Amino acid sequence: MTVPDFVAYRAVRQGVRALLARRPEEHLAPVPACPEWTVTDLLGHLVAIAGRVLERHGGTPPELPGAAGVPELLDHWDALGEQLDPRLEEAGGREGDVMVMDAYTHELDLCAALGVAPPEEHAAWARSIEVLVSGLSGSIERRGLPPLHLRTTDGAEWTAGPGRPSASVTAPRHELYRALAGRRSPGQLTTLEWSGEPERWLPAFTWGPFSPPELPGV
Repeated sequence: MTVPDFVAYRAVRQGVRALLARRPEEHLAPVPACPEWTVTDLLGHLVAIAGRVLERHGGTPPELPGAAGVPELLDHWDALGEQLDPRLEEAGGREGDVMVMDAYTHELDLCAALGVAPPEEHAAWARSIEVLVSGLSGSIERRGLPPLHLRTTDGAEWTAGPGRPSASVTAPRHELYRALAGRRSPGQLTTLEWSGEPERWLPAFTWGPFSPPELPGV
């Protein structure tokens, strides 16, 4: 079930805090899905995005203390959320879709970096995968490819691209999400359950900020 973006975004903040608050020794660990970042760098990115979105909605982000570590960044992110959540709610609950998708994708990156299983259920999943399917749809259309039917093994489905699909790809919900978010290599993409030859559609998985990594993703 899709929930409003301010609900989904709050759930991501809570999930990231739960991941990091218990693992202070991992704050400088590398994040394989974002090769240039440590855990602290990734959290800094999330805080920066929240600040920019808050300013776009007329808010004034509080000042972040210099040389902030993970505890300070988590507190600052929550302070931004206290201003941002009601603004997103007033805007109708869909103004933060891309921010939610970015934050949830990075929560999963943190899970992979820390060796923690991704949550089986998450309030941000439905909203986030809608954004990813929309991005893949545009990529398929721009490349003149036939539409693609996307399915999860638990029964959710979408059509990427306009028209009647000529092929389908099926995967567990977490694997499908990571595939659409540029976290699976071309080799990993081809091992998903395809009804046709996957190579035709592989270029479409590069769009916006996403592209399949050369090496297999965790």
